[in-house]
Amino acid sequence: MRFLFTCGGTAGHIYPAVAVAGQIRALMPDAEILFVGATGKMEAELVPREGYKIQTVQITNLQRNFSPRGVAHNLKTMQNIVVSMREAGQILREFRPDVAVGTGGYVCYPVLRKAVQMGIPTAIHESNVVPGLTTKLLAKRVSRVMVGFDGAQAAYKRKDQVIYTGTPVRGAFLGSSKERARVALGIPQDKPLVVSFWGSLGASKMNADMEEFIRLGYQGRRFYHIHATGGGESALLKMQTALAAQGVTDPSGRGIDVRAFIYDMPQVLAAADLVLCRAGASTMAELTAMGKPTVLVPSPYVTHNHQEENAKAFAKGGGAVVVQEQTCTGASLYATVQRLLTDPRRLLDMSRAMKGMGNPLAAEKITEIILGLTN
Repeated sequence: MRFLFTCGGTAGHIYPAVAVAGQIRALMPDAEILFVGATGKMEAELVPREGYKIQTVQITNLQRNFSPRGVAHNLKTMQNIVVSMREAGQILREFRPDVAVGTGGYVCYPVLRKAVQMGIPTAIHESNVVPGLTTKLLAKRVSRVMVGFDGAQAAYKRKDQVIYTGTPVRGAFLGSSKERARVALGIPQDKPLVVSFWGSLGASKMNADMEEFIRLGYQGRRFYHIHATGGGESALLKMQTALAAQGVTDPSGRGIDVRAFIYDMPQVLAAADLVLCRAGASTMAELTAMGKPTVLVPSPYVTHNHQEENAKAFAKGGGAVVVQEQTCTGASLYATVQRLLTDPRRLLDMSRAMKGMGNPLAAEKITEIILGLTN
């Protein structure tokens, strides 16, 4: 059988598809799997790292402003939709998938829209509480809509086609050993580890706050720290230069590891005592799978403020502390971390709460739905 996955733009859209592809590969070793992403985006790097083939189409996003630049960009996007649907049609005809599945990102629109036109069974997964624009546009056309939050079904008109599945995570996030992860990373078992990242594309304001946070950690030496800047090597170089100007000249010598991207995320999260991050649904699914206490700073720049809604759900459940970006500083974030690290009982309660909000069978459920569409 042949399975086509389309996703992209951020790691949060890519890795759920990788998780389901892994489940299918485990069940059907002879299955053919192909990914389709947007030309020039990070899926072209991340998907091959996971062992899957990927092809790309020429597509860009829609901007929600009416400035001359925004209008020009959107006109170009409309042209690209025509181009990308033609490219998607060629890929679909050549690969001949039994089913096409999207897990988020604007590339899903032309690929799944073309698949629907060609009579190929289709499904889309929406990780967030509030559906994104692509999901809204496709929901009335695809065979199934799968949602990451129970209760999110209410946001869709065709409720009979919407199924709660949870958000899938890669198998490496399930059953990982904290002790083995720490040994592999060279972190003492008796020293706290804080892990921070603000999305695969980076976040300039939060990275600026982290410069102060890292300086305080460099001076205090109270915990180990792994931080990913996101945004590629240029963002990493910018932070390294800023830290050096503040006297942080040898961070690794004091247990601080600043990276562009955390490629070994299952291992790093397994080793962590506390995580600082955005409230993207895919990341939250990974954290619940591992039961990690979390400080959430939801992005205020996403559509319909969906990260705020995600964060509220996890804070209400007791697994996370929410900090607003507008009031966040490096010093205040450092103080929050210090309070939590010195309260092991609360960390344990948060860990149990996070674990209880997860759905470890999400990949299996989605795979069952996908296989059902092929009958």
